[in-house]
Amino acid sequence: MASDTGDFLKSMNIATSGLRAQAGRMRLISENIANADSTALTAGGEPYRRKIPSFTSALDRSLDAKVVTLGRVRNDTTAFRVKNEPGNPAADAAGNVKYPNVNPLVEMTDMREAQRSYEANLNIISATRRMIQRTLDILKA
Repeated sequence: MASDTGDFLKSMNIATSGLRAQAGRMRLISENIANADSTALTAGGEPYRRKIPSFTSALDRSLDAKVVTLGRVRNDTTAFRVKNEPGNPAADAAGNVKYPNVNPLVEMTDMREAQRSYEANLNIISATRRMIQRTLDILKA
């Protein structure tokens, strides 16, 4: 029984690490979407640059298991969108305004994928809790 309890807790902790990582990913995607149409603060300056999350696998020694964490966040180096808007305060000398390199369709697709991964980890936690409860019910009988 003690080994089983340890396995249950290990499963829940691993799934919890996945929840945290996906929640961090969703936070970054939300930031990208929120800034999709922002411009630079100064004329000719650079606008918000899309952020890309990465994940790392780490050994949790207390669990003796690999867990996932949100890794280094890097900036997307793809080109900015450029529109000719001479009246815009963020326009350069040629009247061009740089807009973030954020594609809302890509962000929504990434958000949906993160949401599904989050839900999968949540389902693992729920299933583990049900198994623990069933085990306790059997032991009480």
